[in-house]
Amino acid sequence: MAGIALTPQTSLASDLSGETVARIPHKENHTGHGVLLRDAIIGFADGLTVPFALTAGLSSLGSSKLVILGGLAELFAGSLSMGLGAYLAAVTEKKHYEVEELRERREVKEKPQAEEDEIYDIFEQYGIGRSQSKGVVECLKANEDMWVRFMMDFELKLVKPVTKMAWIEGAVMGVAYFFGGLLPMIPYFALRNVTHALFTSIGITAVILVVFGYVKAIVTGCRHKDAAWSAVQTLIVGVVAAGASYGIVRGVNSAEDFSACR
Repeated sequence: MAGIALTPQTSLASDLSGETVARIPHKENHTGHGVLLRDAIIGFADGLTVPFALTAGLSSLGSSKLVILGGLAELFAGSLSMGLGAYLAAVTEKKHYEVEELRERREVKEKPQAEEDEIYDIFEQYGIGRSQSKGVVECLKANEDMWVRFMMDFELKLVKPVTKMAWIEGAVMGVAYFFGGLLPMIPYFALRNVTHALFTSIGITAVILVVFGYVKAIVTGCRHKDAAWSAVQTLIVGVVAAGASYGIVRGVNSAEDFSACR
C-alpha cells in the first residue's frame, strides 16, 4: 500500500495475482444536458423562424403597426401553444409509460415462458447465446420488478419520464419561444420605416441564426466542422421561411389590388 494516495474517488481491487491495487473509476465524457436543453433549443429555434417569417411577410404590406400587432399576436399565441404542447407531451409520455408497464407486468405473470424467450432473443441481438445469458435470465426471473424494468428498457426501449418536470419543460419551451421570437421584432419597435426595419431584422436574425446553430451543435457534442454546417443549415431554414412568407403575402396582396382595380 506504500506510495498509493487514496482519494474519495479511488477504490481498492485485487488483481489476478491476489495483490491489492488502487483502481480509479473510469470517467466518460457524455453530454448530460437532458430534456430541458432539448426544449430550450426547440422553443428558441421555432421562435426565431416562425415570428421572423411572419413579420417579414407582413412587412410587405408596408405597415409597421400591422407587423407589430400581427407579430405580437403570433408571439404570445405561439409561446403559450408551445409551452402547453410541451407540458401535454410530457404528461402523455408518462401515461403511455404507465400503460405499457402495466401491460408488461401482466404478461410477465400470465406468459412467463414467452417473456423469458424474449429476454433470450434480446441477448442474442447482442451476440450473447442462451448458455451465456442463462444466469442473468434466472436472476431477472427471481425479481419481478427488475424483470419488468428490463423489458421496458430493452424490449420496448422506453425511459421512465420524470413527471415532476412536466410543467418546467412547458415553461422552458414557452419562454425560449417568446425570447427567440421577440429578437427579430425589435427593429419594428425602434424604426418607423418598415423597409429599414425589415432589413435590420433580417441582419439581426441572420447573425442570431448562425450563432444559435453553431452553439447548439457544440453544446450537444458535435465537432466544430459539424457545428459550422449546423449553423449554415439553421440560416438556410430561416431565410427560406422568411422569403416564402414575404413572397406569399406580397403575392396575395398584389392579386387583391389587381382585382380591386378591375
